[in-house]
Amino acid sequence: MVNAKQTWLKPNNVPKGHVAVYVGDVVKKRFVVPISYLKHPLFVDLLNRAEEEFGFNHPMGGLTIPCNQDAFINLTSQMRAF
Repeated sequence: MVNAKQTWLKPNNVPKGHVAVYVGDVVKKRFVVPISYLKHPLFVDLLNRAEEEFGFNHPMGGLTIPCNQDAFINLTSQMRAF
């Protein structure tokens, strides 16, 4: 279930209070999530693990998280449950 404001918007259409992130192992999908996620412990852990493994290379021009898209959706679903 994709419901964390994970919309496929054009690059300039990020609503105020949200951030676009690109997620995927090989093919990247664009998700738009609330900025508050950036402080959530689960999201911070994901970002730290991505940094440790891949550094700060963001070829998409935005925040790139090289993880499985299903895992990202599962993680953001857990974050909404809190």
